[in-house]
Amino acid sequence: MTDPLLRVDNLTVQFPSDERTVTAVDDVSFEVGRGETLALVGESGSGKSVTALSTVGLLPDSAAVNGSVDYHGTQMIGADPRELMHVRGNDISFIFQEPMTSLNPLHTIERQIGESLALHQGVTGQAARGRIIELLQHVGLRDPEERLGAWPHQLSGGQRQRVMIAMALANKPELLIADEPTTALDVTIQAQILELLAELQKAEGLSMLFITHDLGIVRKVAQRVAVMKEGKIVETGPTARVFDAPQHDYTKMLLAAEPTGHAEPIPSGSKPLLNGEDVRVWFPIKRGFFKQTVGHIKACTDIDVDLASGETLGVVGESGSGKTTLALALMRLISSEGRITFEGRDIHALPKRELRALRRHMQVVFQDPYGSLSPRMSVAEIVAEGLGVHPLEELTGSTTLSKRDAVAEALTEVGLDPDTMDRYPHEFSGGQRQRIAIARAMILKPKFVVLDEPTSALDMTVQTQIVDLLRDLQARHELAYLFISHDLRVVRAMSHKIIVMRNGDVVEAGDADQVFNAPRTDYARALIAAAFDMKVLTGVAD
Repeated sequence: MTDPLLRVDNLTVQFPSDERTVTAVDDVSFEVGRGETLALVGESGSGKSVTALSTVGLLPDSAAVNGSVDYHGTQMIGADPRELMHVRGNDISFIFQEPMTSLNPLHTIERQIGESLALHQGVTGQAARGRIIELLQHVGLRDPEERLGAWPHQLSGGQRQRVMIAMALANKPELLIADEPTTALDVTIQAQILELLAELQKAEGLSMLFITHDLGIVRKVAQRVAVMKEGKIVETGPTARVFDAPQHDYTKMLLAAEPTGHAEPIPSGSKPLLNGEDVRVWFPIKRGFFKQTVGHIKACTDIDVDLASGETLGVVGESGSGKTTLALALMRLISSEGRITFEGRDIHALPKRELRALRRHMQVVFQDPYGSLSPRMSVAEIVAEGLGVHPLEELTGSTTLSKRDAVAEALTEVGLDPDTMDRYPHEFSGGQRQRIAIARAMILKPKFVVLDEPTSALDMTVQTQIVDLLRDLQARHELAYLFISHDLRVVRAMSHKIIVMRNGDVVEAGDADQVFNAPRTDYARALIAAAFDMKVLTGVAD
């Protein structure tokens, strides 16, 4: 490569501590050419983000940084803070993973983009306002004049990410560093953002360092790939070559890690377990001094659901479509209208005492294994928490089995060492934490489990492990799953039946093969195309 825009040579980043020095980046070298996209890929903790932050001196003072980062002939390591300040935002801009935490919740969209213009270009007042509207139009945000006074929480995930891109482009940078910019987005919005970045790169002549753990995205956006493992780059080369003929075992493992296959057939003789008829959840909108109802948020409207033992129903749709609301209604965790039966018993109007006894048969595994486990409780306390409500004797019929024995059994079943039960969640990886969450549900011997985005926060290799575990548990215990996800690849690998939700309505339902291979509605086709082809059909709103 001749005259690269960014050249990183022998970069090493260490974080000293009292116990030991952690090497986050170990002797890393790569180049980004003008107008080129280099994808930096690897699992969580491989050093991708630390490498990116090193390029513009954004690491904490405690970090020991060695090597060379040459941007446009300027040495960034050890550069004067004023020089770094000029480069940041002007020449090199960042787009981060989660726009809700990257944007200031106390400032309007206009103020946040305007701050960048004022800081780097001295543009204020009406000139800044005009430039902000131009930027928002440029990134495809509808009705930009009406969005200027909006707060981040008033925008959807895709809209917030467009605002982040507008901020990044405000000062016409030469290099854009995109750190997992689509991980938190639905598949259709993800495809739109990637298409937008490709268009902007072509129009503006941008170079891009694209950081991700999703290799499906890399094939679509990058000319070259650098694969990182434990702080080192283990393989680099043109995207087509790396994907078609990977050299390193780790790269081969990443490429093979995508969940595949189909759900095993439902066991013969499987009995109906859960049924919902005309399930409706409308949240009233109340205004005025007397809080009169002036309308409703129609989270779920007249939905029919049926599940048998050993069966998985996949529920898909974009954020806000009503997927989680439907699951909570079926478990009687929120009020709803309609009829809900469990094992033939009408539970819609069941008294709280009887409902509590029933709930051990209905368990939930949540999306975020970092947020769903209490950091103040040991693994043994977390897994055994449900036994405080549902006595162990009722579950097992044994008077001799102790809680620790039951916890050990549950941990073994999900593939964890029982000897770790006295440790705390922060001592485990993301995949191990999700196994702990599954053990917490399984210890109560449930019949029905809601899996609410159980793999979206995990790396591809860990996703595959969790999918295999869930399949194994289902086969052993004839569990019924309600599997909620916006990752249609995982849904396809897990589900027997699918319902597609949009704005509280079911727009399509049927067997998984029928929905995926011959979707009947434009919306379902758009979701599937976005997940598997990375192309979005027109007419799907942001």
